[in-house]
Amino acid sequence: MEPINNSLKRTIKVPSFQERYNSIRQEILENGAVQRFLAENDQIVNLEMVERSLPKLYEYISQSTECCNCGNTEQCTNYLKGFVPKLYISQNMIDVQYEKCQQKIIEDERRVIESMISSMHMPKDVLRATLKDLQIDNTSRVNIANKAADFIAQYKSTGELPTKGFYLYGEFGVGKSFVLGAIANELASLKIQTVVVFVPEFLREMKNSIHDQSLNEKVDYVKRAPVLMLDDIGAETLSSWTRDEILGTILHYRMSEQLPTFITSNFDYDGLEHHLAQSSRGDVEVVKAARIMERIKAITTPIQMGGKNRRH
Repeated sequence: MEPINNSLKRTIKVPSFQERYNSIRQEILENGAVQRFLAENDQIVNLEMVERSLPKLYEYISQSTECCNCGNTEQCTNYLKGFVPKLYISQNMIDVQYEKCQQKIIEDERRVIESMISSMHMPKDVLRATLKDLQIDNTSRVNIANKAADFIAQYKSTGELPTKGFYLYGEFGVGKSFVLGAIANELASLKIQTVVVFVPEFLREMKNSIHDQSLNEKVDYVKRAPVLMLDDIGAETLSSWTRDEILGTILHYRMSEQLPTFITSNFDYDGLEHHLAQSSRGDVEVVKAARIMERIKAITTPIQMGGKNRRH
């Protein structure tokens, strides 16, 4: 059993409430941010107000009062993640209110942008791309960056979207999908909704949608998008039905309504026309392929994209 003298010695060493209070009070009043606030409001604040507001002042100094640039508000150590405390005077008291930190503002803006982009089967890294991230290391990329900037600039100057998008074609892995994501994000920042579709998966989903009776709803949603981006057309195995009833319907509507459409493919116009003519049954349907290509040419401007395969 511990001698009582040892227990008494430990008790004596514990600071009294008054000592702890005085220590915290001194810490508050010596805080630089608190001193600046008191100085800025010296015509209003008096000693009695400060004494009554010590709990709120302690709440204030116990947190980071500036954005700590943690990179993710989930890592924020403040009482309210993503918010920083600010002092203000209300009803003869000093109180604390919370404002979004810079990181929180950035994340909220990013969520708004993401909400303006509807994606069907597109990778997240593509949907977070920006034009600033586009590597300008060859002539074709300079051309694409300039044309993308012109597209955005035309909307900013006129308030209307250009009626034609781009038909980006080039080798596998040169970054065509990345460009779509970058343009989609630029448009989203202007509050313009874009639907980005990975064509092979989309067409597979359309086949399955016949059974749950959601086919017409999904086709209507895609074809009426303010801006539509069809990624990797030509990579799919086509049936006459998916070519004529799905792609044909979507492209015809957008041509008629003059809605901007962006398309990427490994094929140039001629190569895609040849691909579209080959049905999954082995038939060659030149006229129907030409009809689809007529619509694609009416709503896009062809741009070749060169460069090395960036997936290696």
